[in-house]
Amino acid sequence: MRLFGISMVQPEKWKPSLVQLRINRAATHVRWSPLENKFAVASGSRIVSICYFAEDNDWWSCSHLKGVKSTILSIAWHPNNVLLAVGSTDMKARVYSAFVKKFDSKPAPSGWGEKLPFNTLCAEYANPSGGWIHSVAFSPSGNALAFSGHDSSVNIAYPDSQTLQAVRCSSLPFLSLLFVNESKIVAAGHDCAPVIFEGSEQGWSQTKSLDTGKEKKSSSVVSAFNKFKSIDSHGTAEEADTSLNTIHQNIINDLRPYESAGDGILTCVSSSGLDGKIIVWNLVD
Repeated sequence: MRLFGISMVQPEKWKPSLVQLRINRAATHVRWSPLENKFAVASGSRIVSICYFAEDNDWWSCSHLKGVKSTILSIAWHPNNVLLAVGSTDMKARVYSAFVKKFDSKPAPSGWGEKLPFNTLCAEYANPSGGWIHSVAFSPSGNALAFSGHDSSVNIAYPDSQTLQAVRCSSLPFLSLLFVNESKIVAAGHDCAPVIFEGSEQGWSQTKSLDTGKEKKSSSVVSAFNKFKSIDSHGTAEEADTSLNTIHQNIINDLRPYESAGDGILTCVSSSGLDGKIIVWNLVD
């Protein structure tokens, strides 16, 4: 399979550039590395393509991360530009080394390992109660990994202390996670409203929702046309209100950083949903 990327060759001038992914199933998730000299493409082929620009051939070549046993749903880069978190439908979250000699400098030793040649499996975490891994995210320092499962759980792993904190929620599953700082996470998904998790290595919990709901419009006055239309459709003179009491009216499928303070801590995040809306949320109390 071939994918066309975009490469800037001159200021204000762009041209399409060929990317050789070498996969035989659909691409499912794409993320640029922090230094923007590589990008990763997850796929249904049970591999991740780590792509880098080959100047000699004027196209993007790739190397494959292997070892996952099912479709990969989400990926996230570590701040050191080398490690990559992978979440898949085999109910496991993994951390691999995506070290490419020509493009990366040797990373400092950490809880994820010291020697990190390409495709090294640095950590593997099973979802405690099962379910696909929908989202993975590293903390700003890279010393913690969060992942969400289809069982409506959020899990936070700390490699230094080898602990795994699991928070089981009564809500629907979360599809996207984003660290605000080392002790706060924003999560969103099928419940159509972003929520906040706070904690540390000693424990995490869900604390509040960013969406306080919206006021329902009064339906006491209904026009004659709408009244007859409602009787015909619903068998009642009152028009049924099927809207959700949230700003998003459908699943939230992605959270992205929008604004941060000088110390790198996020102050605003944006959410995009299947309702076609992009909403900016203020995180400052």
